[in-house]
Amino acid sequence: MVTGYDHLLFLAGVIFYLSGFRDIVRFITAFTIGHSITLISATYLGIRADEHLIDAVIALSVLYKGFENLGGFEKLLKRSSPNLLMMVFIFGLIHGFGLSTRLQSFDLGTEQFLLKIISFNVGVELGQILALIPIVFIITRWQSRKTYKAFYKAANYYLVIAGVLLFIYQMYGYLYAH
Repeated sequence: MVTGYDHLLFLAGVIFYLSGFRDIVRFITAFTIGHSITLISATYLGIRADEHLIDAVIALSVLYKGFENLGGFEKLLKRSSPNLLMMVFIFGLIHGFGLSTRLQSFDLGTEQFLLKIISFNVGVELGQILALIPIVFIITRWQSRKTYKAFYKAANYYLVIAGVLLFIYQMYGYLYAH
């Protein structure tokens, strides 16, 4: 999960929006449920997508989260943001499909196939939690400082830029890998 920087960028963007431990647990759980559904079911059923295309959509989720955090819906689109919990769940489904596509590139054999998929999923989720601990710690500690507003703004602009760059990178990979 640590090398899944795009997943962690998205989750960091979600954490910026939240105000308490209960909210963090609720939203990370929604992401995890969505993530687990597609990771397990798509892998088990052998449903695949081009990894560059699915990673391009994941990059757009990073862009989306930064855009939403910066008030882009209200400022540019003159409308309120979609329900965040629902969007986190939907993006969890997409992120899980991305990992499923990667997992299917490995030879898992046929013996205890479902158990291997579930074990991988549990490992990913534990890795995600371990990677999020320092992110949550930094963000929640910084929220009480005077510099938080500038940090929040800069970090979310970074999410937008990172999302755009990751999208371009994945589309380049898609166009030139075929």
